[in-house]
Amino acid sequence: MEKTFELNDIVEMKKQHPCGTNRWKIIRLGMDIRIKCEGCGHSVILPRREFMKKMKRVVDPVENSSEA
Repeated sequence: MEKTFELNDIVEMKKQHPCGTNRWKIIRLGMDIRIKCEGCGHSVILPRREFMKKMKRVVDPVENSSEA
C-alpha cells in the first residue's frame, strides 16, 4: 500500500509529539521531508524513508485547485 502525500497536507504520525499532538503539516518535500508540529510549531527534517515508516495517515489533504 503506497502512502500518498503532498506539500501542505496535514499528516498523523504514529508517535505523539511531547507537546501532546500527533498532527504535522508537510512544509518541504524532496529527498528529506520537513514537517511542522500543529501544536507547538516545532519543525523537524526527516529522510523520506524514515518519514514513510513513521507516518500513519493523511488527515487533511490539500486540494489542487490550480486547474483554471
